[in-house]
Amino acid sequence: MLSSMWTKIALVALLAPAVDAFSSHQQYVPSFVTVSGRTSTRVWSSPPEKVEDKEKETTTSGFSQDVMNEANDALASVGWARPMDDGEMTSEDPFVKQIDEGIQRDFGVSLDELLNPAKVVNLERDLYNLRSELATMTGNTDLEVAGLSTEECDNGGGGEEADAIRAKISKKEGDLAIERRSVFRGWLKNIFLGQAIFSFALSLVMATNPGVLFGGFDWYNYYQMETPIQVLGFWWWWLFIVPSLRSRRPSGAEKKALDIAFLGTPLISLIAPAATKDTGLIWAANLVVVAAAYGYAFAFDSDEDDDGDSKKNQPAWLKFIYKSLDFGSGRERGARQ
Repeated sequence: MLSSMWTKIALVALLAPAVDAFSSHQQYVPSFVTVSGRTSTRVWSSPPEKVEDKEKETTTSGFSQDVMNEANDALASVGWARPMDDGEMTSEDPFVKQIDEGIQRDFGVSLDELLNPAKVVNLERDLYNLRSELATMTGNTDLEVAGLSTEECDNGGGGEEADAIRAKISKKEGDLAIERRSVFRGWLKNIFLGQAIFSFALSLVMATNPGVLFGGFDWYNYYQMETPIQVLGFWWWWLFIVPSLRSRRPSGAEKKALDIAFLGTPLISLIAPAATKDTGLIWAANLVVVAAAYGYAFAFDSDEDDDGDSKKNQPAWLKFIYKSLDFGSGRERGARQ
């Protein structure tokens, strides 16, 4: 079964140039192919005589497409595909799952628990592409590099270009080793929680009676800073309190609640002054928005819904907003939930 799957993989790698030759009028096409495990030998000959376009279309679509689709399914089933582009990957992507499994095996934590999961995924992707390029450049044309070390991909030689790639690989491997050990520890989450609690108390005093904190300073009365500090007090929700809570990287309902709060608090802070000049009341309105966001998220959303049907039913603009917010909560990773 495994041998059959790798044979299909080798076939798709060999058939791709043939399809391109028919569609883009290349000068040479393969005339003889030998498949053995992961390697192949191609003997190139002069192009065949011209044939009718209709016959070309039949050969291209009827012969290769089904085989390529079947081989692509085989590739996906073992967790790799080539080439690896810079597009966005989800947490369900086999490539991301392999990274997660490797980190759990080596360090006992998941990918999400690292300090920079996005950087880890991007470095792994870069290394995959560089190793593939190095393997091709040094004669391992059809070698699949997934799960292999650089030494296993490097057949030696290749000249200055290969040496440049080796240098890039070495640097990225060093960066990856550091990032894979950088775990987002529980004590750091507690620091963010403490920061949120401190900001809560500080902003309440700033919005209601800033003179208690700053009245003893000459600049406070000289520059008439009472009103500016009161305004800053209710904006503190959006500037510090909610971001501190989001920096803990919560998931499920709490993440949804904080996303809503991060969108709702600035709206209240902008709109409420048109109705009242009481900064303490505006601060309280922000508190109500955050509490309501938590109530809504925990009542109507759950951890199971975070990646389920409810997310699929969200409008595109809302998905875009939530994705953008991920860059402010430390959950960005090239591969998002």
